[in-house]
Amino acid sequence: MKFSPHGLACLALIGSTAAFTPSSVVGPRQSSSKLFVQMEAPAKALPKIEKLKIESNYLRDPLNDQLATEEIGISKDAYQILKYHGSYQQNNREKKGPKDYQFMLRLKQPAGELPPDLYRLLDDLSLKHGQGDLRATTRQCFQMHGILKGSLKTVIASIMNIGSSTVGACGDVSRNVMTTPAPFVSPEYEYAREYSKCFGQLFRPLSTAFSEIWLDGEKAASVETWAKEVEHHNIDEKMLYDNGRGIILKDATEPVYGNQYLPRKFKIGVTVPGDNSLDIYTNDIGVVVITNDSGELEGFNVMVGGGMGRLHNKESTFARAADHMGFVPKEHIWEVMKAILAAQRDHGNRDVRANARMKYLVHTLGIEKFTKLVESYAGVEIQPWRAMADWKYNDWMGWFEQGDGKLFYGQHIDNGRVKDEGDFRLKSALRVLVDKYNLHSILSPTQSIIFRDIDPKDKEGIEQVLREHGIKPIEEVDPNARLSMACPALPLCGLAQTEAERIMPSYIERMRALLTKMNLDDEEILMRMTGCPNGCARPYMAELAFVGDGAKSYQVWLGGSPVLTRTAYPFMSKMDTDKLEETMEPILAMFIQQRQEFEAFGDFCHRLGADAIQAYANSYTPGSVKA
Repeated sequence: MKFSPHGLACLALIGSTAAFTPSSVVGPRQSSSKLFVQMEAPAKALPKIEKLKIESNYLRDPLNDQLATEEIGISKDAYQILKYHGSYQQNNREKKGPKDYQFMLRLKQPAGELPPDLYRLLDDLSLKHGQGDLRATTRQCFQMHGILKGSLKTVIASIMNIGSSTVGACGDVSRNVMTTPAPFVSPEYEYAREYSKCFGQLFRPLSTAFSEIWLDGEKAASVETWAKEVEHHNIDEKMLYDNGRGIILKDATEPVYGNQYLPRKFKIGVTVPGDNSLDIYTNDIGVVVITNDSGELEGFNVMVGGGMGRLHNKESTFARAADHMGFVPKEHIWEVMKAILAAQRDHGNRDVRANARMKYLVHTLGIEKFTKLVESYAGVEIQPWRAMADWKYNDWMGWFEQGDGKLFYGQHIDNGRVKDEGDFRLKSALRVLVDKYNLHSILSPTQSIIFRDIDPKDKEGIEQVLREHGIKPIEEVDPNARLSMACPALPLCGLAQTEAERIMPSYIERMRALLTKMNLDDEEILMRMTGCPNGCARPYMAELAFVGDGAKSYQVWLGGSPVLTRTAYPFMSKMDTDKLEETMEPILAMFIQQRQEFEAFGDFCHRLGADAIQAYANSYTPGSVKA
């Protein structure tokens, strides 16, 4: 792939660094940005992963050959390419003996929408070809575990032929585009859903490798549902429009991505003013719908540079909340979105993969210089950020009026795992609801599910189905469980250092017992857990987070916002899992004694800081403080 000469020239003018320009194209240059962070020295040769992308023939090789072998797994190189097709090769790390390879498959579901026919298919496929359950992710899509190599083609082809896809669910491309899951019938919310699908289409990979490998070169039996819903926008025309400023590459197959695709994954979220149910600040691009008093679309507030992933003991990697870039009128949003992606494509760090996300480019340049870079590609000036309603967080669980005479219902799912286990038969309950009422659903950013377009006369019947299957009504779910998230971690994730999903319920119970002991029963704390520092459950935005840093230990993070607008800070490392209460009691005691009126736990920890909290903890006598 050739990098845009226009973009390189502009970046040189605004003060770039060698860390974000290929060393073979531009020599070292001293940064003038006050936010400059010294990253690792760029590699001299093209990194292996970048060579692999180039040599893959647009995501075909060596995957195609590897899928045809008798082996139960595929090579490391083929696995890297398989990610772009929506799948990860996994191994059960708790089984001894030879590696027991299986595959996780993740769907692409822009705006989280799940038609009833697709849910039925996934339910059937999970029973026939998977491990029997489904998992709702933190990016509003389902993933299925336990698929054997010989079944991959059947499963992926079935999904493609029903009007869905797995393309772009993983890999160095734009991932599933998120939005607020609340299906309100109002102009703002309808625009948010619509443009989520638009951006999903705008940045889809165009290689025909997907249909060649999984459908034997044939077209899918049904066009993707979201593509049909936004076809009036003429997305392909907008994607391929060349303004002559370096966005479109001279690449007949992938004119937006090129044959190296992006330096790393790329995430987009869309919402409405005031609704931060999707962690908008964790995205590479966050888009907020702006309408006039009549509900007509005027444009979008755009933020850039968010991201969660980091590594332990590497200060050059860090979680980051996005910066406000500015307002973009609706007629310019297409070129500006393309310009942001092109800026990252051409100037993101391909030499050091740990620093390849766009957040590092934004951080190093600073938001003003990054904005100038985007303007140079788009050919338009970014306007000042429009004032809008303050952010609030809502998980949209329970019953709500939709705005058109119908209802929607949010069903909480602990850590996203849709399963049947003893008297708790959530998977069966969801299938009954879909079959009986033909319900359309939306996966939420907090790993739960929302059923929409419910006739009010069906409310009682839906509640009865849930009761019969052992599902608690939302009023009986611990609020801290509703607020919590955890990644899958062990036993299948190859990066996990310790438990997350399987241990988080016990942490919620232990925290509830401690809160009760200290007379803080009414306190709600947004807690998250991951088995490694990659941040899949967005722990660094939580008021309280546990990030795996050993076989039975966690980093403790404090001070995230209850409305998810800032990152937390690391409070301690290597907290033994048996010492949760010992660690948290002094922090809660200080909260009792020094909180301001109506101050949330995360805001309190942010205001006081790690040093003050540690000093208090050092002199605290266990059991001495209660509310």
